[in-house]
Amino acid sequence: LHDLDVKVWADGDRLRVSAPNGVMTPDLRQQLTARKTELLALLQAEGGARLRQDPGSEIGALAPTPRTGPIPLSFSQQRLWFIDRLQPGSAAYSIAGAVRLRGRLDLEALEWSFTQIVRRHEVLRTSFPAVDGEPRQVVAAPEPVKIPVTDLADVPTEEREAEARRRAQAIAQRPFRLAEGPLLRGELLQLAEGDYVLVVVMHHIVSDGWSLQVLQRELRTLYRAAVAREPSPLPPLAIQYADFARWQRQWLTGEALERRLPYWGRQLRGSPTVLELPTDHARRAIQRFRGGRHLSTLSGQLADGIRALCRREGVTLFMGLLTAFKALLHRYTGQSDILVGVPVANRGRMEIEPLIGFFVNTVVLRTDFSEDPTFREALQRTRRVALDAYAHDDLPFERLVEALGPARDLSHTPLFQVMFTLNRPEGTDAELPDLSLSAFDIHAGTTPTDLTLMVTEHAEALRLRWIFDADLFE
Repeated sequence: LHDLDVKVWADGDRLRVSAPNGVMTPDLRQQLTARKTELLALLQAEGGARLRQDPGSEIGALAPTPRTGPIPLSFSQQRLWFIDRLQPGSAAYSIAGAVRLRGRLDLEALEWSFTQIVRRHEVLRTSFPAVDGEPRQVVAAPEPVKIPVTDLADVPTEEREAEARRRAQAIAQRPFRLAEGPLLRGELLQLAEGDYVLVVVMHHIVSDGWSLQVLQRELRTLYRAAVAREPSPLPPLAIQYADFARWQRQWLTGEALERRLPYWGRQLRGSPTVLELPTDHARRAIQRFRGGRHLSTLSGQLADGIRALCRREGVTLFMGLLTAFKALLHRYTGQSDILVGVPVANRGRMEIEPLIGFFVNTVVLRTDFSEDPTFREALQRTRRVALDAYAHDDLPFERLVEALGPARDLSHTPLFQVMFTLNRPEGTDAELPDLSLSAFDIHAGTTPTDLTLMVTEHAEALRLRWIFDADLFE
């Protein structure tokens, strides 16, 4: 668990788990479940002063709530709602994915599968109008989903794949209207008979990276059932996202909030406002979220060497790569105080694991490069900061910003401008009845930060995606 930055604790006779976004795969969840008794016994035996108090011990039960009265937004949803009001028409907070489908596609089965998913997850049929000046969640009744198909037969054969990528990017960049919905769309591009690209886009206010994996798994399960003319095999969901939003609003106030703020107040006190990376262009007064992308790869041999170094130094691969990235930022900026945002899945409660919704949280990891540390010393500094941050990762980033009160500046994000992620992909390559599936890479052309480094760990290499603000960098 240490190698994966996974946090596990006992909650009575239940096992609670929290992990960085992208780490908690179904396989890992199955392994933890299989060893639940052993892990509970170990945690309870350690007990006492060596374990901090269960961070959820003062939190009430997360249960279904009546759909009466206005439904509030979660804290993270509210932040995106206000950003959309300030800068409407932006696709910066859209989450897009695409998959290549080869074989005999049953369009009716695909549409039925999406219909069941939208029926199953209320958040996918939720809009966010203002009611008496305040944002509210409004859940619409389920309706059949229709997936438009664009035939590229008129495009010369040798140009079709490039045209499919161009159109997929255009689909991803088409903005949503939060007040009206729907905030999920799927479209098919047909390159030839038996050759399709399925593009799926959701607004971040109803989704996150984990949610995209949930949608992929449910879509595969439902499509198999539809082709076999069987009913949905998916069990009913215990709660919906609106229940989570109400629950979060009820418990994260007053004393519960005050107990979580001191650590972050100490950790971020006196931190620099902006990481001054050398840019090709001056920073605009208002960020436009135009994103560029650069791809690179660390070979399998180099990746194995990095893993071996991390094992020797007692740190995780995430900590090792983050330290290297921060050292690079330190060299380019000349600043010794480096802050980077890191997403955490924020799905420590079993009830919300199968849900589609905006749960991911962001923690700010601050590393001190003063006094010219060696790389080993920098590794240990990063390790200490990361472990402490994981122990305090349940404070919503929005409440942290509200509490610290940095000056509002529309030219950059508050507290940090650079992000880092390490993902272990579940994989899109799969087989469905009469269909083979493979990944179809697209870039939405947007970014909410100055720079994001996204590392994906594969068995043969580490693949890097550098997403940068195209108004700042060439």
